[in-house]
Amino acid sequence: MTQYQLFATTPKAMEGILANEISALGGQEIHQKLAGVAFQGDLAMAYRACLWLRTASRVLLLLGSFEVNSQQDLYDGVQRIDWSKHLDVDDSLAVSFSSKNNPAIDNTHFGALRVKDAIVDQMRAKFGNRPNVDTAYPSIRVNVYLHNEIAQLSLDLSGESSHKRGYRDINIAAPLKENLAAAILLRAGWPEIARQGGSLLDPMCGSGTLLVEGALIAGDIAPGLQRDYYGFLGWKQHDAALWQNILEDARRRREMGLAKLPVIVGFDQDRSSVNAALQHIENVGLSDKIHIEKRTIADASAAASWPPGLIVCNPPYGERLGDEEQAGMLYREFGAVLKQRFTGWQAAIIIGNPELGFRLGIRSHKPI
Repeated sequence: MTQYQLFATTPKAMEGILANEISALGGQEIHQKLAGVAFQGDLAMAYRACLWLRTASRVLLLLGSFEVNSQQDLYDGVQRIDWSKHLDVDDSLAVSFSSKNNPAIDNTHFGALRVKDAIVDQMRAKFGNRPNVDTAYPSIRVNVYLHNEIAQLSLDLSGESSHKRGYRDINIAAPLKENLAAAILLRAGWPEIARQGGSLLDPMCGSGTLLVEGALIAGDIAPGLQRDYYGFLGWKQHDAALWQNILEDARRRREMGLAKLPVIVGFDQDRSSVNAALQHIENVGLSDKIHIEKRTIADASAAASWPPGLIVCNPPYGERLGDEEQAGMLYREFGAVLKQRFTGWQAAIIIGNPELGFRLGIRSHKPI
């Protein structure tokens, strides 16, 4: 089968975790870059990357690269691709463009327009008609990254950011993106803790993102299984039968994984947060697998039947409470609760203000 040059983007400092994920999926020639990982794979690998990568933001399929020293160079470089292999005239497209350190084209909107013009002009010249632009759900999404004088031209196979799993209510604000939550859990060793039957507890769970991502990891559930749109679904080279096989395999793994989920519990003192978490858990089909309670930090404790495992949370940093001193008191209380009631557990805590971290009164094993 054809081997493709692929690139998965991710937030900075998460490249190593993403590279491990790609390796586990079967990616070849894996190379970590700034804010992403380059790798090779066939079409099945590309599909698995879109469906299974927990820490990626987007999965791109490289079509070509070329030198850009002028606006005309960009137009000509895009036209060297035969776009009729990728879309029909009655299809739609969207263009994402970013530029860094290239004086010829530093306006991203203008760059995107030139890329779009190059594609539609070629199609009109060939067929007498042209594809339309659809910024929401296009047949294909073209991505151009111009760094210095080199442009990388790719198809965005994800279509939209991979952190959008399909379970979060868009009306509920959440401070933590799903792929970052997954990265924290992977970094904290949650997969191994879960395999050994350890529990997962978030005592300040908010809308439940860490709990849901923790359940998806422990249950061997593909994070993209609930998404109904991908950037490759309208691509002319899309193999629907292959994609269906990969989906069916993921569904089988989900059924097997649900049967062996460990204890997963969340507390929050805010009733609206509890309701939001319950809604997201229901959306992902895990209502009978994740337990949520309205509890303050002072009341946080583990039931005797819960095996020690991982405590993970994203506590307020001060600005969320609007009072740094109040946040400091919360961290002191949290630290005391951890020491008194959670002996034998591990903890992974996101701390936006290092000063608040000292208030916990617990030395970290590894600050990252």
